[in-house]
Amino acid sequence: MTSSQLRQRASAFDALADRWRSLHASGPVLYDEKQGLWQVVDHRGVAAVLADPVTYSSDLSPITPTQKDFEAFRQGNFVGMDPPEHRKLRTLVSQAFTPRVVHGLEPRIEDVCARLLDAVADRDRFDLVDALAYPLPIIVIAELLGVPAEDHRLFQEWASTLFGGDRLGETLDMADLERALKAIAPTVREMSGYVLEHIRHRRAHPGEDLTSKLLTAEVGGTRLRDEEIVGFVALLLVAGHITTTALLGNAVVTFDRHPGTLGALRADPARLPDAVEEVLRWLPPFPELGRRTTRPVVLGGHDIPADALVMAHLGAANRDPARFTAPDVLDVTRSPNPHLTFGHGIHFCFGAPLARLEARIALRMLLDRFRHIAIPSPDEVTFQNPAVIVGVRHLPIEVDRP
Repeated sequence: MTSSQLRQRASAFDALADRWRSLHASGPVLYDEKQGLWQVVDHRGVAAVLADPVTYSSDLSPITPTQKDFEAFRQGNFVGMDPPEHRKLRTLVSQAFTPRVVHGLEPRIEDVCARLLDAVADRDRFDLVDALAYPLPIIVIAELLGVPAEDHRLFQEWASTLFGGDRLGETLDMADLERALKAIAPTVREMSGYVLEHIRHRRAHPGEDLTSKLLTAEVGGTRLRDEEIVGFVALLLVAGHITTTALLGNAVVTFDRHPGTLGALRADPARLPDAVEEVLRWLPPFPELGRRTTRPVVLGGHDIPADALVMAHLGAANRDPARFTAPDVLDVTRSPNPHLTFGHGIHFCFGAPLARLEARIALRMLLDRFRHIAIPSPDEVTFQNPAVIVGVRHLPIEVDRP
């Protein structure tokens, strides 16, 4: 896909809010004939679906295309698991992302931000994604996993392939998914091989990193198999940075389109936590979560059969007027802000505290370093395929220093 085509996605990106609002007119539950799935769009319904893993399974393998190269990845991907298997892996990883552990990362995140911003200290224009939004979270997650941070360009290539969606349209059906799986299979194979080599190295040379701890961790008297650890580490390596990358880019784009917001945050940095939450509500990086019905169920007045694909629409739920006052107004002082961007229930994103911390620190340091931050030309911003992830791929900005 050409840069021109990617830029054209900006209009689709802007239109997302219109689509999310329009879904409510047909909701709270509707059947999408083209995609062959059920959409749940109200806040209450989405929360109910995500909170009931018995009825709405996260394991979509019985109803979606499969590909052999994904098997190793799938075994450790607890995002697509149900209890009790999900609980075993979730318990292990949650120990590495406790509030205390995440809070302890703050000095290191500040150091990384400072170093990355120092690298562009002599420029009045740079790409925010390349300079900060991508390398910051990948350096942090790589250090947590004991993976060489100098390989971050390789990780970026994997993420670009897995989340780029360049061969896909902006609405997906099963045929699209099958083509996508085939296209990214070589990347998954390469990633799995890299992670397996890393695991073997850590077996021979254990450290204090999360990978080393996984090799010796026990749940119920059993240890994880290498196949489980491969998928587990690969998931953390990719998913552990892509949300923060999207969040930072989305924040700057959103603030730029709402004049005065950056100035208000610079004058009162205490607003940053609420501002980050509002950006998460406004532009969730992954606005839909798929679930499979395990039995016939009545939802929103509709009879839904077993083994149906149900999409819990976070983007629409975050704009539900029944849950949010003035949902179409960006309010960086909104509190409380019960958005569903990080999910709900047993699959609530365990990395949410880290993503929030990274975003708050990065935005605060940007405001401290620059008295003016602006996107000089919207035409130069390139967007990801919103059917895969809502975010920017390149974000050139102009800055002035105090």
